[in-house]
Amino acid sequence: MPPVIFQPSTLLVTGGAGFIGSNFINRFLPGNPGCRVINLDLLTYAGNLKNLTAVEHNPNYRFVKGDIGDAALVRRLLAEEQVDAVVHFAAESHVDRSISGPELFVRTNVVGTQVLLEESRKHWQSGAVAGFRYYQISTDEVYGSLGETGYFTETTPLAANSPYSASKAGADLLVRAYHETFGMPTLITRCSNNYGPFHFPEKLIPLLIANIIARKPLPVYGDGTNVRDWLHVQDHAAAIECVLKGAVPGSVYNIGGNNEWQNINIVNLVCDLLDQRLGRQAGENRELITFVKDRPGHDRRYAIDASRLKADLGWSPAYTFETGITETIDWYLAHQGWVDEVTSGSYRDYYQQQYGGAL
Repeated sequence: MPPVIFQPSTLLVTGGAGFIGSNFINRFLPGNPGCRVINLDLLTYAGNLKNLTAVEHNPNYRFVKGDIGDAALVRRLLAEEQVDAVVHFAAESHVDRSISGPELFVRTNVVGTQVLLEESRKHWQSGAVAGFRYYQISTDEVYGSLGETGYFTETTPLAANSPYSASKAGADLLVRAYHETFGMPTLITRCSNNYGPFHFPEKLIPLLIANIIARKPLPVYGDGTNVRDWLHVQDHAAAIECVLKGAVPGSVYNIGGNNEWQNINIVNLVCDLLDQRLGRQAGENRELITFVKDRPGHDRRYAIDASRLKADLGWSPAYTFETGITETIDWYLAHQGWVDEVTSGSYRDYYQQQYGGAL
């Protein structure tokens, strides 16, 4: 770990009840007892406060239900909590949903980011805090699609191919513009596909696990040979903390797991591991595989070059994919109650139980 050049005292984390955001908070809070975390989350369908039961009673943790597009709320939180770092996870993130309803993605990911940026700029320029960072959590999907060779680097041109990735690219460009125009101390990281605990079951790996347990079909787009780089969410959380504390303002870093897999090979691996764990015959789960019509504009291959992050800040992934996927499968098998609540929708009752409010 490089020398710390920035030590935040209060983080405003947006979207902290989602998959990556909750994993980040669960990791960051215990390791930084001198720092408060304010979690601002609208609790849309993918926001689950049960992801945060490990920290919900921590005196340095506060949850606020609200929208990043609510300028007055963001302004009040920044001021009253003396926030010196904004870590922005909040986003609509499912590509299929962006194809059927792109408007929401533009409203949240572009317009919402601009509101958050503008209120953060005012707060930073007011001099209310000694130091400040605005940190945009982005995705490798903004780069578009690779051929059979090569890697995305931080200088790869943005060439988004889905409404989701276009909305994230738009947000990234706004963050860059605020740094270039106003000198605002911003950071951007672009990660590869995450996997691990608390992943909403519409995404590939948790969907596979849930469907295999229920003996439901396993839908695979096209011929299944699309390639993704897979990053364990705890490796991602560690990288975010590393960048937040050690990176020079204006920096952009790629975060990857060095784990390229064709989708069909991921499916086969999960099938085989669950054959063993569920006491099924070898190959039994593979019979559930069903090839379906390819997604429109489906990017063929993503691959991340994260060498700059390793060279500058010393970060590298701790998980191999083989270890990470095994632990992930075992986590889902041990937390079927969590999966059942997400599937039934009852997880949404937890906000009312804990905070007395209605969604």
